[in-house]
Amino acid sequence: MGQIRLMEENLSNKIAAGEVVERPTSVVKELVENAIDAGSTTIEVLLLEAGLTSIQIIDNGAGMDDDDALLSFSRHATSKIANEHDLFRIRTLGFRGEALASIASVSKVTLHTSNGESGTFIRLEGGRLVEHRAGSLRKGTDIKIEQLFFNTPARLKYMKTLQTELGHTIDLLNRFALSYPAISFKLSHEGKTILQTAGSGEMKRVLADIYGVAIAKKMIPFEGESQDYKISGFASLPEITRANKNYISLFVNGRWVKHYAIANTVHQAYHTFLPLERQPIVVLNIVGDPYLTDVNVHPAKLQIRLSKEKELMELIHTTIRQTISGVVRAPIIEKPKAPKQLASKQLDIWKAAYTVQEPAAPITSTFALPTELVNTGFEKVAERDPEPDSFPEELPVKEVQAEELEQTVEYVEEESPQFPELEVVGQIHGTYIVAQSDDGFYLIDQHAAQERIKYEYFREKVGNTDASERQALLLPMTFHYSRDEALRLKENMDVLYENGVFLEEFGDTSFIVRDHPTWFPAGFEQEVVEDLIEQVLNERKVDVKKLREDAAIMMSCKRSIKANHFLQKHEMERLLADLKNAEQPFTCPHGRPVIIHFKTYDVEKMFKRVM
Repeated sequence: MGQIRLMEENLSNKIAAGEVVERPTSVVKELVENAIDAGSTTIEVLLLEAGLTSIQIIDNGAGMDDDDALLSFSRHATSKIANEHDLFRIRTLGFRGEALASIASVSKVTLHTSNGESGTFIRLEGGRLVEHRAGSLRKGTDIKIEQLFFNTPARLKYMKTLQTELGHTIDLLNRFALSYPAISFKLSHEGKTILQTAGSGEMKRVLADIYGVAIAKKMIPFEGESQDYKISGFASLPEITRANKNYISLFVNGRWVKHYAIANTVHQAYHTFLPLERQPIVVLNIVGDPYLTDVNVHPAKLQIRLSKEKELMELIHTTIRQTISGVVRAPIIEKPKAPKQLASKQLDIWKAAYTVQEPAAPITSTFALPTELVNTGFEKVAERDPEPDSFPEELPVKEVQAEELEQTVEYVEEESPQFPELEVVGQIHGTYIVAQSDDGFYLIDQHAAQERIKYEYFREKVGNTDASERQALLLPMTFHYSRDEALRLKENMDVLYENGVFLEEFGDTSFIVRDHPTWFPAGFEQEVVEDLIEQVLNERKVDVKKLREDAAIMMSCKRSIKANHFLQKHEMERLLADLKNAEQPFTCPHGRPVIIHFKTYDVEKMFKRVM
């Protein structure tokens, strides 16, 4: 007798469940996607013990008739695709036909569904039909998944804490709400509402529900279009940053996806606007012909392949960068409002769930500034740690007053920021320039200001290898490297040539440079050449554009005046005049602020001159 046999259907379903049903969040994702595909305008998710005990999803979608309800639990049963042609033009979120069969095989399922004409009730345990009868006529579907993994207990050992599992589901529902603002989503855990959106179609209201009103006010809309793609969404002002890319939400034809290259392109669009290692908050919607996207690359459908990817990346980068460039301005320091009194229990929950921002370093000067000027206290935005066990012990209900929401979340178009007319007053500790204008006073970081000026100068110069602008050396600069490094340099000499470094081989592992561009920072010529060579050696695939950008930033930093360097008044005036002429005067190449504005009115309020 042969050794190969067909698997029993229940066993194959459990194996499929291992791919599709990783954790309670996986179940929620599949069922909410079905509810969205059914045309629902309200979707409610109710959880017990983060979904391990019970997951119930209620929608008002199209529902199913009796035959479809029974067939839906069969493997590879789907209403979404009919032939191979459909597979390459997926227009729905669900389509694989595995979800319900896989979920049912590792749980106990109760289904109430109706198309408005007839109702059906079905109960299954471990994929086996236990009960089937007529049910309620309420149009839509109410499905409950209980005792997840009850018959595959080995899977339970891979579950994290309840807070972690719940955190994953909250994150998922946030993404659905951002992708479908016209659908009202409600998420409850143990009877407590965690998230609720209005379903009004107003993206600003959804942003306020998820990130808080203060952040929603600082999210800027953008849109762009190419021959094949349309993009739209919201991007945070550079002053709003996070520690990881988890706050960059990508949607392709309504589907939340994870795409490293797109997320990296979004981050690059903020280049020189954000501090190092910080990330923006961005919601990016991409719409294109389904034929250009392949969503059938992973059972969880979180990964995607895109055609004409380079064209799309250029569209995203250009659109977001132009949007941000048009609104970057000097941060305004305002007197913080006193927080409303909260009940002690609510305050404890609030503190547990929201990050406490470290107060900004006080500004040292010859005169004392009130500490409240720079101490901003709590920020009412959940900044989740990417580690799975970092979710708070209790998760709060975000309460936003309706009148507050109406007054604050509407985005008002403003004119492009203009550099203010400034009169130099003096200098603080040889580091910060103090200047005044009609609307208050300004502090300017002199090093960051000159970095911006020099960066824009070197950015234009890098790559110019005109022989007439080169300085010959009396003694060549010599560089020695290991054999593998020397081989890599020989392979990339053309890249260095394009950036003004003419290396000549001087033996097997040594090189010399006989001249250099005249604009290399005086006194730092050898260091600049070494840094450029080091960049080539450290890059797996050398990107000439990135190399030049990094070189411009590096040289601008080396050439700029440092802190504790005292300037004459005419030198400060010259620096501010050059800064005013800069293309982007409000941030240095590293994304730090160059200039900070203190409003006259807020200063007067602190000194009780106005009440």
